[in-house]
Amino acid sequence: MGIGMLASDLTKVIEQDHLAVGAFVKGDPEPLKSLYSRRDDVTIANPFGPPAKGWTKAAETMDRAATNYRDGEVIGFERIAEYATADLGYIMEIERVRSKVGGADKLVPIALRTTTIFRREDGVWRIVLRHADPITSARPAASVVGQ
Repeated sequence: MGIGMLASDLTKVIEQDHLAVGAFVKGDPEPLKSLYSRRDDVTIANPFGPPAKGWTKAAETMDRAATNYRDGEVIGFERIAEYATADLGYIMEIERVRSKVGGADKLVPIALRTTTIFRREDGVWRIVLRHADPITSARPAASVVGQ
């Protein structure tokens, strides 16, 4: 494997991650949770709240976030960037899904800008950080001002 290219075992974990997103938008966080590190530095920042650090808080955050979705499906993943060394890798993607959100009865399109960092732990790739937000198009400067 050349530096920067994704190893086949990391590519397989990314495929599992994408399948797990499909379960997540149906309301099931368990496949996604199974891919995460259990270490104290595991971190999740999702669109529903502040960053959560440590396995217990990360798992609670995923459980809570999954309750916002029902009957969803993956539309696709647009890879923006990827890189890996022997023990650390990342992908940045636009993640496109459809789901029923927050108790609504209609499937709606959702696009998230996501960054996922993977770390090899005891020979197995694990997700150590995921950041997802709904910023997928240009915004005015004032959009960064807190309210």
